[in-house]
Amino acid sequence: MTPAPRLTHREVYRVDWLPGTDVLHGTCHCGAEHASQDPVEMWEWLLSHPEGHLPRGVRG
Repeated sequence: MTPAPRLTHREVYRVDWLPGTDVLHGTCHCGAEHASQDPVEMWEWLLSHPEGHLPRGVRG
């Protein structure tokens, strides 16, 4: 039996629910942030990195 391959880097995606709202707040591993009410749209945004991702504090 061969061991499972190891990842060479670590990407962390975080999605938080804002209590009292229908809003999800996502943070990409690059630090970009996004808000959405649609969980599918949120994950599509996260996984589309780097498209649509601006560094924290930069507005387009």
